[in-house]
Amino acid sequence: MTKSLSEKVIQIKPSGIRKFFDIVSEMKDAISLGVGEPDFDTPWHIREEGIYSLERGRTFYTSNAGLKELREEISNKVKRTRGVEYDPICEVLVTVGGSEAIDIGLRAIINEGDEVIIPTPSYVSYLPCAVLANAKPVIINLKAENEFRLTADELENAITDKTKALILPFPNNPTGAIMEKKDLEEIAKVIVKHDLYVLSDEIYSELTYKEKHFSIVSLDNMKERTILIDGFSKAYAMTGWRLGYALAPREIIKQMTKIHQFAIMCAPTTSQYAAISALKNGDSDIETMKNAYNQRRRFLIHSFKKMGLECFEPYGAFYVFPCIKEFNMTSEEFATRFLKEERVAAVPGNAFGESGEGYLRISYAYSMENLKVAIERLERFINKLRSEKA
Repeated sequence: MTKSLSEKVIQIKPSGIRKFFDIVSEMKDAISLGVGEPDFDTPWHIREEGIYSLERGRTFYTSNAGLKELREEISNKVKRTRGVEYDPICEVLVTVGGSEAIDIGLRAIINEGDEVIIPTPSYVSYLPCAVLANAKPVIINLKAENEFRLTADELENAITDKTKALILPFPNNPTGAIMEKKDLEEIAKVIVKHDLYVLSDEIYSELTYKEKHFSIVSLDNMKERTILIDGFSKAYAMTGWRLGYALAPREIIKQMTKIHQFAIMCAPTTSQYAAISALKNGDSDIETMKNAYNQRRRFLIHSFKKMGLECFEPYGAFYVFPCIKEFNMTSEEFATRFLKEERVAAVPGNAFGESGEGYLRISYAYSMENLKVAIERLERFINKLRSEKA
């Protein structure tokens, strides 16, 4: 072949998360704290519904937008948790994970050259999805002194006459940061003033530890300009089922469904039936897992304080984001040495954007036993680094 491949795709860097996951998978006795995947099995009643759907031969395509009953349950849940009503027929789309919803949401609203504002550190898919949608990514580097929240001033300063949309990634991966109602109210004023779209990625909405999650769609004038993205992977421990959803005004969902129709057809049928059970009967499962995560979160924050490792207290998702700047190493150098010398994998902060440099993402979606061993190894490692500096 002499024809070249897509320059746009070639220039996109592979995920920095998967790089360390692939390395640790080949190491014996290594502990991985790198992948954001719940260590819980999918609750039995959810698995059982999936099995039952197979036994009944429910293996055919669903409608492009998803099973009507599932869309109705999604609409019911959002009304209950956000106080906002969506028409399940024309304002709800079931997707292959939240990641597909991000991709097709951007493609549905972007024209070539439009600018999309992306606060970082944040999930690795936002920037490449924006590039693939022919947008120009505009990065806001969030600050530790603001607990990695997006401020109205930061947003205002990033807006130009080409700005089309803001990605709002809270509760945040990798920092664990949240946005409270008062924060969102200030942000919303700027969004309305400049008539922007918002992609509000709320995949960790069920996992908050300070107060109940508040969504920007609950504010006046925000539903009509927001694509709300959520899913089943984190809250219900359904990562491998690959199921998410988007809610948005009718015309946006119509365009997203068109892309979904040609690229995907429909989300997995078995997963959709299982998800109905998750929404109907899964509240207690979420609470059980959330309590376990919170216990682990408190353990890690206490351990960092004990070893003198700087880390702001995160109140969402299942990540901590300790600062490693004192060691005068890049995050990748730190993570690589930590993996080689102590056989513990964590993700370097710069995998989530330049503002993540000098930090390390540690997931606590792992057993307390593994976390205790990993923390012992981390303390030994940083004590060795401190002695090397002395």
